[in-house]
Amino acid sequence: MSDLNVYGVKVDQQTRCQHYHSDIDVIAIKFRCCGKFYACHACHEEMEDHAADRWPEEEWDETAIMCGNCRNVLTIREYMDVNSCPSCEHSFNERCSNHYPLYFSIGK
Repeated sequence: MSDLNVYGVKVDQQTRCQHYHSDIDVIAIKFRCCGKFYACHACHEEMEDHAADRWPEEEWDETAIMCGNCRNVLTIREYMDVNSCPSCEHSFNERCSNHYPLYFSIGK
């Protein structure tokens, strides 16, 4: 089982960080390379001494996305199919999809 702590730079109680901190920036992503939840890719880059490893599509059923509002953990596939947390209904930032290629291997 992975560590459910959320790492990052100036992370608040809802997983917002120095880089992304709007009301809807409430997800943390478990990085495949280290198994740690980080608030964002920039936090991982600043705090780790290794490159990020993207999740391949065959592993998208891994629970790797945490809602910072209620701490519900979703699979990558579940996260990609919703705009809000299925548990607490807090909205997620739809623009995060612009960063999917940083976390997930898309279109191979």
